[in-house]
Amino acid sequence: MSNRLRALKTVLWGLVGVLVSVSVVRFVHGLGAVTNLSDAAPWGLWIGFDVMSGVALAAGGFVLAGIVYIFGLERYRPFVRAAILTALLGYAAVAVGLIYDLGLPWRIWHPMVNWQYHSVLFEVAACVMLYLTVLTLEFLPVVLEHRFFQGAFFRKVLKALKKVTIPLVIAGIVLSTLHQSSLGSLFLITPFRLHPLWYSPIIYVLFFISAVGLGLMTVVLESLFSNYFLDHKLHGREISGLGLAASVVLWVYVALRVGDLLVRGVLPSALDGSWQSGLFVAELAFSAVIPAVLMLLKPIRQSIAGVGVAASMVVLGMIWHRLDVSIVAFARPEGMGYLPSWEEFAVSFGIVAGGILVFLFFVENLNVFDDVRGHPPEEDPGFQAEATVSFLPGPLGFPRRYSVAALSGGILALPFLPVGGVQPTPSPVQGPRSVAAYVSPASNGETRGLALVGSGDLLPIRVLMLDANRDGDVVLFDHDDHAARLGGEQSCETCHHLTKPLDKNTSCFECHTDMYEPRSVFDHDVHAAQLGGSEGCVQCHGEGSEVKSYETVTECSECHRNEISTRAFINPPEARWGNAVGYMDAMHSLCVECHTREALTAPAHNPENLNQCMTCHDVDWREDVRRLMPHLAGMERVTAGPRPAAAQLGAGG
Repeated sequence: MSNRLRALKTVLWGLVGVLVSVSVVRFVHGLGAVTNLSDAAPWGLWIGFDVMSGVALAAGGFVLAGIVYIFGLERYRPFVRAAILTALLGYAAVAVGLIYDLGLPWRIWHPMVNWQYHSVLFEVAACVMLYLTVLTLEFLPVVLEHRFFQGAFFRKVLKALKKVTIPLVIAGIVLSTLHQSSLGSLFLITPFRLHPLWYSPIIYVLFFISAVGLGLMTVVLESLFSNYFLDHKLHGREISGLGLAASVVLWVYVALRVGDLLVRGVLPSALDGSWQSGLFVAELAFSAVIPAVLMLLKPIRQSIAGVGVAASMVVLGMIWHRLDVSIVAFARPEGMGYLPSWEEFAVSFGIVAGGILVFLFFVENLNVFDDVRGHPPEEDPGFQAEATVSFLPGPLGFPRRYSVAALSGGILALPFLPVGGVQPTPSPVQGPRSVAAYVSPASNGETRGLALVGSGDLLPIRVLMLDANRDGDVVLFDHDDHAARLGGEQSCETCHHLTKPLDKNTSCFECHTDMYEPRSVFDHDVHAAQLGGSEGCVQCHGEGSEVKSYETVTECSECHRNEISTRAFINPPEARWGNAVGYMDAMHSLCVECHTREALTAPAHNPENLNQCMTCHDVDWREDVRRLMPHLAGMERVTAGPRPAAAQLGAGG
């Protein structure tokens, strides 16, 4: 083993050690302990780099397989196995990255049974899972060729897999085409969030074309990597050909991207001097224009240094583009930006490091790099003990330096990690505001819409504007209409399921005081004062309580039974209820479940989408709030004018 390879493995194992420490904290204490993600930035580096970029970097697998097996360009066969292995490890890394990114990672298998036919994200998940299976079957013959698998059964499996190579390649091309483009389709629903220089109605085409060019250059860079660290033969003529092909693809990508901006009239903004225009020009030049020009120049294309620089620019530039689309150029509420934490970088780099180590293991032990005709591969050396990177003591495992590197990385990361967890950032809840809105009956006469502003003969009414954390994602709630349809004042207990003593209908935000986190509704000092100080402790904790704690206290319901509604749609837990769930969970549990029941029990009198998000979270209302924000203070005291009867308004929420 060369010194440069040994040094590389030492660094990679150090990164894996850091990954292990960060992983423990992430899965014990959750996303909030190691990420800067939030409701305003629900996806960040792990999606932009691990998923968006990872899938694109793995495109070399289907591109090279198509070049050799479909188009029959045999001189590129030496690159196929390595490209497929890279794709396999790339997609495996994407799956691992998703496990870190999901709030409930143990549910990653749910798309396999909960099919969401209309979701682009479901199509991406399905294609990635299927393509990962195809890649495994495509690479399996390389493993079965090893002398360890010489039994009759393995020989039959190997023979069968080789017979279905072409169908597997075709399936891989189809699946890759679908999900490479669908990753771009995810952003079609964000025309008002993604900057116009990056948003495009053909963004799915741009994602696919750029992935093809990136895949070709990734294979080139991979070949140079193997030559430098593993002393594999360098196929200069073939690498030059891949560089020229990548140049053609990149020019198509540039033409489509610039042409789309020109057609939509956005191109002038690319030169308006803003930071977005500078970012756009720099990204496009670095990722496509400059390397495409370099690969058209024969002396540079035939130079190892020249093709290496061009390939590196494409790889880094396309990662840059994916990060711009998913993070940098993606608008978020003012003051709620996103900057990845060092732990997020550590996870991403650690996953990449682990993938490279697995790649090196396979390359060192299997015939991954087929040689060109006339230069047969060397005799299979069997599994190399050094490549397994054992953690055993010196006499049993040579590379102890890797063990030390991994342990050192993990230990050095610990002082910078919140090992004891972190306290969630409080989001105090604000009460609803009373605003003027307009009612517009729908054509069927059964439902009606609400708008914060209106004109013509529409009559203003008073509604509640729910925006508990003041982020502009408002809900207009017609309280009077709901009360009338549910039975007048007798219906109050349906929603106000718990009230304070002597209170008639306690408002939701008084108990659900935090936007996301549960909060206790028990005030010990108030209870102690009401019950006579320390002498009253026995009324709740009992005479025989050795430890006076929440676990030994008498159930609150024994004294506060009158405050609990018997006709509530959702009841608090009976045993020792003392915590109120977050405001968002409370609203969703009540409103969504009630709307779902109404949609099932009276479908003829309710819209089909009654239990869907946009029934309450209307995008138009957000725009109205932004326009009218300077005037909202005056609108809070609007007196309700004449309004249509409740029967006319129907069941809309």
